Amino acid sequence: MYIKRKINEELQTFKNLRDSYKNSPNCSHRYIATVGLGGNIGDVKRRLVHLYNYLKKDKQVSLLQTSLILKNPPFGFTNQDDFFNAVMMIKTSMQPKFFLDYLMRLEKKFARKRSFANAPRTLDLDIIFFDNRVVKTQKLQIPHAKWFERESVLIPLMDIQR
Repeated sequence: MYIKRKINEELQTFKNLRDSYKNSPNCSHRYIATVGLGGNIGDVKRRLVHLYNYLKKDKQVSLLQTSLILKNPPFGFTNQDDFFNAVMMIKTSMQPKFFLDYLMRLEKKFARKRSFANAPRTLDLDIIFFDNRVVKTQKLQIPHAKWFERESVLIPLMDIQR
């Protein structure tokens, strides 16, 4: 069950009353990563709940917190359905590059197909922050390059900062 709130004509939030998650950070993993989540194919809200349940069982990570879900219009390639976006905080001992590989395997597990930039997708996972690290390689930029310009990150991020 979700509490739905309309922010404006384009933006709506959904707060999951049963599956929102907040856990104690008292685990042995070393790093805290903030991950942006999104998708616009199929039942994305349900898929996010399945993802959270999967992560709760995975010993490589500890799911610390999940945000509300934001429904918002696509950008870049705009001729597609609206997106549902959220943010989660995860604790892990993986280094950033290995954590990125882990997230890409999760996307594939949840049927992500990479056809073109900004294409519709079942699940998109982006590292927004990784501890206080700054990383800039061809495949990975931390903090995420445009996190501060995107309502799809800012609004869910404000929810978990409470």
